[in-house]
Amino acid sequence: MIIFSGTAHPRLAQDIAEFVGQPLGDIHIQRFPDGEIHVKIQQNIRGQDVYIVQPTSPPANENLMELLIIMDAARRSSARRITAIIPYYGYARQDRKDQPRVPITAKLVANLLVAAGANRVLTVDLHAQQIQGFFDIPVDHLYCSPVLVKYLREKRLDNVVVVSPDPGGLKMAYAYANLLGAGLAIVGKQRKSATEVEAINLVGDVEGTTAILVDDMTSTAGTLASAAAILAQRGARRVLAVASHCLLNEQGVARLKASPVEELVVTNTIPSGDYGGFPVTTLSVAELLGEAIMRIHHGQSVTSLFRI
Repeated sequence: MIIFSGTAHPRLAQDIAEFVGQPLGDIHIQRFPDGEIHVKIQQNIRGQDVYIVQPTSPPANENLMELLIIMDAARRSSARRITAIIPYYGYARQDRKDQPRVPITAKLVANLLVAAGANRVLTVDLHAQQIQGFFDIPVDHLYCSPVLVKYLREKRLDNVVVVSPDPGGLKMAYAYANLLGAGLAIVGKQRKSATEVEAINLVGDVEGTTAILVDDMTSTAGTLASAAAILAQRGARRVLAVASHCLLNEQGVARLKASPVEELVVTNTIPSGDYGGFPVTTLSVAELLGEAIMRIHHGQSVTSLFRI
């Protein structure tokens, strides 16, 4: 087994390698003056089981292209099996034709990964679970819930209601509610643009409760901020937010600061950013991914990784 890291998230790759108990593979990645990516694997990997850690986080196109090039280098170096470890799968929100004349980019990315040489993909909390069906190779889809729920249980919150900030996240919120033994509510929303969302209704009772908003990702925080506002209006005593992937930008941080959300709990599937003093708790998924890598390598089941 050899684990390589791209340049997207070397800290996570290092933590995974330490958990597995071996050093990262020797790889040289550089940019030419015109922006082209050059990769050279500095050790013999012929016949080896290769794992490449590279989330396709911002800048998404740079990191995706780098992953494809690393996999091509590994394939041409006669690696026995290549597994792409993609903690955050970019372009996952473009998973269907919801308008005329638009692409299904999540499927295009899947085709590119297979064409570049991936024999297996390991990812975390896909935006839409059906993306697994876009691949004709095995996909191991892990969840951040074991890491996040453990933290929430340790906080010993009382009178908890788990809230889905939009109808599409109801299944995830329902799973969290069952794990926490909490109530369930859902916010209806209307998207005005790619960065602006309006919460229009709430189904469920949140008066006097600790409301936990659960989402798979947040970037501009429009969904979370508008949902938190309607929860506060309906009498929620406290509002916390949980997101598997934190892509917060300046606009998102500003919105959270102006919202009733008192804490955002995320994982390190992508590198942490500057949150401008807003309380963001980042939990590590290195052990989760490291355990999955070892089980894949030894041909064992990964089902127990879903348990808490």
